[in-house]
Amino acid sequence: MNINRRSNISESYRNLRTNIQFLGWNHKIQILAVTSTQAAEGKTTTISNLAVAFAQEGKRVLLVDADLRRPSLQGIFNVSNKTGLSNILANQSICEEIIHHSGVDNLQLITSGPVPPNPTELLSSGKLKEIMESWRDDYDVILIDTPPVMAVADGLIVASVSDGVVIVVQAGKVKREHVQKTKEKLELAKANILGVVLNNKRTGKAESHYYYGS
Repeated sequence: MNINRRSNISESYRNLRTNIQFLGWNHKIQILAVTSTQAAEGKTTTISNLAVAFAQEGKRVLLVDADLRRPSLQGIFNVSNKTGLSNILANQSICEEIIHHSGVDNLQLITSGPVPPNPTELLSSGKLKEIMESWRDDYDVILIDTPPVMAVADGLIVASVSDGVVIVVQAGKVKREHVQKTKEKLELAKANILGVVLNNKRTGKAESHYYYGS
């Protein structure tokens, strides 16, 4: 995660933030899901840095890890994952009990919580949409990290109840036809696809990001 406002990477995420804001001029994009076609394309790094970019603008931001199979936000922000989203969905906790301070002003975090035996069922129960709607009153921007679309249906469920979804694609890693299949799956789920972030990892880090509106 990068919080140096003067770095080139920070500028890339600010540009991404601005593009998303422009796309929402006639349709408010408050809840944004970020997904990918397959694992290790950089979606978690992207959503974490995008959350910081929104927070540095003064927005009240909530970052949520909805990857209930391979969660990773707790590692990026160095917080506990003992309780989290899975506990809320299973009616074991309330939001106020599991919100973490990220260490970045204006940015709060909800980790995934313990990996449940039934992630898809939990996410599709209707509880997720209910709590997401309740967050609208408390935050300006809600960013949700999801599992890769081609792996499981979880990401489709989250995207379908969000205001928009961004697909992260690592250049040279995933085949064009697989990205097209991801797009088709999201469209069938009636997700609002905003565009694609092309992630070029020449050195193992997110070097540059380009945003294309759909």
